[in-house]
Amino acid sequence: MKLGFLASHGGSNMQAIIDACKSGELNATPAVIISNNAESGALAKARYEAIPHYHLSGKTHSSPEQLDQAILDTLLAHQVDIVILAGYMKKLGEQTLNRYAGAILNIHPALLPKFGGQGMYGIHVHEAVLAADEHETGATIHLVTEEYDTGAIIAQEKVRVIHGDTPKSLQDRVLKAEHALFKSILQNIAEGKICISGYKADY
Repeated sequence: MKLGFLASHGGSNMQAIIDACKSGELNATPAVIISNNAESGALAKARYEAIPHYHLSGKTHSSPEQLDQAILDTLLAHQVDIVILAGYMKKLGEQTLNRYAGAILNIHPALLPKFGGQGMYGIHVHEAVLAADEHETGATIHLVTEEYDTGAIIAQEKVRVIHGDTPKSLQDRVLKAEHALFKSILQNIAEGKICISGYKADY
């Protein structure tokens, strides 16, 4: 199972998945990493791990359509089976969404459908959870569609909100849950225990 990553910043979930592939915990291969940010930590990690990597953005392509085609061509050139959004802060284009329909996964740091949608990313999600006086939050893996955070939910992991939590302390605990959940779900997909419409396991 070949994985393609799109990331805008540090790519901590991406690194956790790469580490799981290297250790044998996850039966998959990181095939390519794409970032819209030439200075991203994700690209630095890609260089360190010697994984093919590309900066593709509005700076490299003059129109959204050309960028979409370039992203799709890059994924196909590296024979990517499943696309993983690892903190990717841009919407995917129509061509990529259509070609990889049912095989693009995102992880969101809350229990969707709560605290999802445009503007709900990173620390903003945890600030909103605390402001709403929620007693639990967590991580959600879902399929990616043209609208933010609305695709079919694959799995969720709950995380308790503790009295005295700050957005940062809550973020740190949710991130640990994200890393564990993503690795587990990808391995279940690889083994055919979880079926997604865009990928058929060779089992």
